[in-house]
Amino acid sequence: MKIETILEKGSARLNEDTLVAQGNLFGVFDGATSLNKTVFEKGKTGGFLASSAARSVFATNHFPLKALAHTANQSIHQHMVRHGVNLTRKENLWSTSAAVVRIQDNNTLEWVQTGDAQIILIYHDNTHEVLVDREDHDYDTLCLWPARGKTGSCGTDARVCEQIRKKRAEMNLTYGVLNGEPHAMDFLLHGRKSLDQINTVLLFTDGLSIPSEKPAKKKDFTPLVTLYRDLGLSGLKHRIRQIEKTDPECRRFPRFKTHDDIAAIAVQNLSPAGHPKEH
Repeated sequence: MKIETILEKGSARLNEDTLVAQGNLFGVFDGATSLNKTVFEKGKTGGFLASSAARSVFATNHFPLKALAHTANQSIHQHMVRHGVNLTRKENLWSTSAAVVRIQDNNTLEWVQTGDAQIILIYHDNTHEVLVDREDHDYDTLCLWPARGKTGSCGTDARVCEQIRKKRAEMNLTYGVLNGEPHAMDFLLHGRKSLDQINTVLLFTDGLSIPSEKPAKKKDFTPLVTLYRDLGLSGLKHRIRQIEKTDPECRRFPRFKTHDDIAAIAVQNLSPAGHPKEH
């Protein structure tokens, strides 16, 4: 079994993404800071603290993943309370997306997912399967990008700012994230999958998405999988960064920043039966 990881800061001051590779457990986390942009000790943001809290819980790698997700959500809540966050307004809450898998001895993949972090299975015949086929909750916001005018207080058009606030208020109402709210568990997806004929398990945050000129409600990951097969994980990341550099103001390819943070893991070279190959 070969493990390849990428953890890279984007355009912001701090990398709010993180990852875990602990024994047979692998996961990626994409933190999101509260809209009031409050920072805490040593300049840490809420997004950084949320993703870090979730990572720490999953790194223990002892209970079922669904139980670890519940504990991670509670940990985020406890961290916010300790830091004096006003929990009565959703826009103040820290949050993180998560995609975590555990490769079990019985030829099974255990997995959990919430938010926009992704898990893709690549089979030996080069077909692939996206474990969670969800609509992009940022679709409506990104559709406003071509008509952006003067920037508002959040660095974008006032209509975009309002749409961002609207979407943030819908956390764990129309889409899920780990943000300390009990309803986060209602949106947690989880399951088990036979590893038979699976060659690679690919996990990544949305910073690894290929920029697109036209937002889509559901992303087509076929081009990403093709580039991954051709270039490898590092090559895919470099190609995405090259495309982003051609559009530093995010006008051709609608997105929130020139370069987003990236956390990605490729668990490769699983045998046809799903067990790690012997070296």
